[in-house]
Amino acid sequence: MKMMQMRAAKASSVKRSTLVFWLSRPPDKMVKLQVLLLLLLGLTSMLLASTVEPVDLLAEMKNMKASMEALKMERLAMNQRLQAADEELRAIKDAPKVAFAASLGGNGLQKTTSGNVNLIYRDVLTNVGGAYNAETGVFTAPVRGVYYIRFTANGPTNYPMSAVLYKNENNIQLIVHEQPSGEGSDTASNGATLLLEEGDTLKMVLWQNTHIWDNRNHHSTFSGFLVFPM
Repeated sequence: MKMMQMRAAKASSVKRSTLVFWLSRPPDKMVKLQVLLLLLLGLTSMLLASTVEPVDLLAEMKNMKASMEALKMERLAMNQRLQAADEELRAIKDAPKVAFAASLGGNGLQKTTSGNVNLIYRDVLTNVGGAYNAETGVFTAPVRGVYYIRFTANGPTNYPMSAVLYKNENNIQLIVHEQPSGEGSDTASNGATLLLEEGDTLKMVLWQNTHIWDNRNHHSTFSGFLVFPM
């Protein structure tokens, strides 16, 4: 009995030694290949089971090319708009600046009984561009364009009052004329936009047998400015 137990223990010891030997030895190349094949098979199965649709690379490239062309056209249109806006700003900047305003000033009453008299507005308030001549009372248009011209006249109401705008010496444009109305004073005005050619002149005239009055408070004035060149 004892002998049988000793034999069984020896056989068990041999089995354990053999298992330890196989477990402890390094895997050979065949085992490594088998493991790699199993991994590849697993990955292939996962890819085949995936629900992601295949990507059409050619269609994607066409879409990207179309988007780039659209962006290119949009950029070209934007550059054209910027260039047009820049040209408009340059034209505005380069346009002549013309504006003037003057009054008869402290000359008091001016009256004529022997023909028409040119009115000279010597008290200059504004003369941007230098188109108004305070020595002659004449405004000369420096460029062809639309100008806004305005004038006012003040005087006692016991005598006729006038102020007449002439273009190029003899063409009447606008008139202020008041008949006597008793004691007191009155103020009248007139104005309009005028198309003037380069070199056209404007002046104010006091008609015969009328008068006009002013002082340092600028009751009787002559003014204008360039609205836009043409």
